[in-house]
Amino acid sequence: MPELPEVEYERRRLQRVMTCARIQRVVTRRANLRYAFPPDFAPRLESQTVVAVRRRAKYLLAELESGDVLLMHLGMSGGFRVADGDAEYDRHDHVIFELSTGAVVIFNDPRRFGFMTLLRADDIESHRALARLGPEPLSARFGAAILARALGRRRTPLKIALSDQRVIAGLGNIYVSEALYRARLSPKRRASTLVTRTGTPRPALDDLVRAIKDVLRVAIRNQYRTRAADPFLVYDREGERCPRRGCGGTITRIVQGGRSTFYCPVCQR
Repeated sequence: MPELPEVEYERRRLQRVMTCARIQRVVTRRANLRYAFPPDFAPRLESQTVVAVRRRAKYLLAELESGDVLLMHLGMSGGFRVADGDAEYDRHDHVIFELSTGAVVIFNDPRRFGFMTLLRADDIESHRALARLGPEPLSARFGAAILARALGRRRTPLKIALSDQRVIAGLGNIYVSEALYRARLSPKRRASTLVTRTGTPRPALDDLVRAIKDVLRVAIRNQYRTRAADPFLVYDREGERCPRRGCGGTITRIVQGGRSTFYCPVCQR
């Protein structure tokens, strides 16, 4: 499943291509992805100019001059490519947007777990996919005080708490493991131990917020380099020596909430 950095990479690409362009034609090459397209999907998009492309957690939102918003999710295998008017399509190219600039934006999704739908702007915050999302980790507002309010009463392990989209929007399995490693925090540690009895953040929570932001920013930058796998420090490195200088521990894999967690039991406490 693409995480926040991969979705942000797609957002920036679409922002450059689609903003201020008019959608001249929309082709849906099947009736559904994960869900059926709205019956008026293409007519509501065609002849509309894209005002902006935003991201909320792992969702993309293309704002249209009509006030409609195209809500998109990549699912497990979805992605966009940009071509010209002579593009050739394969069987997994399910949605095609032909733009006034001559560019063609193609959504490819072999496993069809992605989806697209149209919302009115007033309905965005109440939509079931977006209504209960937590703060954006890269926003200026996100800090230790906000995270302390979310974690103060949580007795669950820290890894599971941080993976909850109601706590932090868009932070997924890979980057939680990476952030906890940078912050030297055990994924098994009880979440509430990072908050004082009065509800204020302990110093370790400040370290964790910095680590979350740093991990995500590095991952976004890496999307523009090789588009290959990020150079993870602990994720998917079970059995390897801990990369922290002077540690000497070995990266361990455990299962939490049905997902793999990778960490160093020596330097993460």
